[in-house]
Parts: sequence; structure tokens; C-alpha cells
Amino acid sequence: MPNRNVTSPPEFVPDAALDAGANPRRHVVALLYDGLCTFEFGIVAEVFGLPRPEMEDDWYSFGTASVEAGPLRATGGIRVECSRGLDALVGADTVVVPGWRGMDEPVPEQLASAIADAYAAGSRLVSICSGAYVLAAAGLLDGRRAATHWRYAEDIQRKYPSCRIELDRLYVDEDNIYTSAGSSAGIDVCLHIVRNDFGPEIANRVARRLVMHAHRQGGQAQFIDQPVPLEYEANRLSDTIDFARAHLDKRHTVASLADRAHMSARTFQRRFAALVGMPVGQWLVQERLARASDLLQSSDSSLAAISSAVGFSNISGLQYHFRKAYGVSPGEYRKRFASV
Repeated sequence: MPNRNVTSPPEFVPDAALDAGANPRRHVVALLYDGLCTFEFGIVAEVFGLPRPEMEDDWYSFGTASVEAGPLRATGGIRVECSRGLDALVGADTVVVPGWRGMDEPVPEQLASAIADAYAAGSRLVSICSGAYVLAAAGLLDGRRAATHWRYAEDIQRKYPSCRIELDRLYVDEDNIYTSAGSSAGIDVCLHIVRNDFGPEIANRVARRLVMHAHRQGGQAQFIDQPVPLEYEANRLSDTIDFARAHLDKRHTVASLADRAHMSARTFQRRFAALVGMPVGQWLVQERLARASDLLQSSDSSLAAISSAVGFSNISGLQYHFRKAYGVSPGEYRKRFASV
């Protein structure tokens, strides 16, 4: 069935805006396909498609490209129509693949070729969650690091053995190819792109509109299925976790936290890992770093004060763990992301 031209909703910037003087250097095109993942597409439209009046004309223009003739089916029983085909990828500054319709669904050769051509022409490529299948089918993940949802990691690694899937990353930015893990990690990678294009202040502003952190630390281990503790044990663990979070400046050990949860140290460690997805010590470091990153963004406190407030015994400890987790020093992180 041939596509029919439809008028874009007023809250989005249509393809035609390019002809009306919108910034062509930041033209974002999202891929539409039969079986469209609506949440993943919604992320892309929210970040790049909504107008930002405070930016005047210096924002992204947004369009879509359809893989097949429409109307297209989308998750949730809705239908989607698109006025343009894969030709819309030509000249796009950024092409986003918002998921894919399934791990066993082949990627059409025409689509793989169009994606590869867009990259060769200089387009920045972005995949969200299972969208990594499309980039992999185009041969663009060969020899590169990439992120995808943990459910798909083993399958992609088997089908495309030269791709290096990194399970401990929310997103990977390599060679102008951006891949993200689970669906919500698509927000993280989109904010990362905004940060690269416009700087931390604008990225923080968009993040506040989304009511989320401008930069989120952590991998996927915490989201992988874990055995669920018995309810009464989970309640005791939750109380202990809340206590530790509220008192990060204090010294915590397995023994002290196990005592607070009224468990033996061995049982506590086993149940804690089952509930949280990581050992106690690793979780404490992660929580301290997350709190430190918040303080670096939102306050002008000294590194010594922040180290003490989050439970590191000295600045060196904060710097070591921060650089290991984020790849930058606390000082550099503050320069990039501070909102004060």
C-alpha cells in the first residue's frame, strides 16, 4: 500500500522545516518500521523532535524514514504512517534506529545498505536497545565495541562475532556510532548527544524537562534477573540499604550492615547480591560515586568536602574510583556537567 502524505503534529518539526531554514547541520532522522517499538521512538521524538523555544532556531530539525510502505504497525496496537522512505536518510546529520522488531527478524538488505551508505556519507548513527541488530547487519559493528539490551547480547555476539558487546555500559560512543543498552538507556545516549552538540548546560536543561539525571552511572547488571529473596528478608535488606544510602558519609562494612539486617555476614552477602545484583562493597562505591556526581553537578563544594560527604577517606580515593568508573577526573566531570 503506498504511503500517503500526512501533516506532522504541531509539536514536532517536520521534514519540510529543512526547506524553511531550520538548522540542516543537526537534522535527525528516526527510522520507522513495521513492528515499531513505540517507547524507543518516543524517546527520540521527545529529545530531538519537541521544540525548544529557548533555543530559537538553533535546535535539531526532526524527520522520519520508513523502511516499508505504510501504514505501519507499532507496539500497542497503533498504526503509523510516514511520508518518506529510506531516501530521507540522505544528508541526515544523525540517523537513529529506535529498536528492532525482534532478534530473529532479518534486517532487509535495502535497509542495511542505506544505513551503511549514510554512515559512509558522514551521518552519526544511533541505536537504542535491539536497534543494534540493524547496525550489525550493515557491518558497522564489526571490530567495534557496542551496547545492547542484555537479553540480546549473547545472540548478537554469536551472529556477529567480531562485535564486542559491553554489558557493563549504558551506552557506547565509538567512531561516530552510538549504541545504547535497554530502552531507558536510549534517554542516556540521546542526552549524551545533546551534551556533545550543545554543552552541559543545555543537556541539563533537557534532562530537567525529562525529570532525570543529565548523566547516569551504572551498567546493566542491576537489571538482569536475579533470584528474589523471601519477602521478610527483602524488607530487612531494603531498610538496611536505605540506611546506608542516607549515611554514605559513615563507614560501613559487611559485618555492620549484616548486623543491622539481623543476618549472618554470609547470608547477608548472598541475599544482598541476589537483590541488588552486585557485592556489598561494589554497591557502596557505586552509591558514593552517584552521590558525588550529583554534588559535583549541583554544588560548588570542594573535592575534600565531597569526598567526606560521600564516605571516601580522602580525595585520592574519590579520584581513583571516579576515574575508574567515569573515565574522567572529578574536576573534569564538574567542568563538563556542572549546572552551578
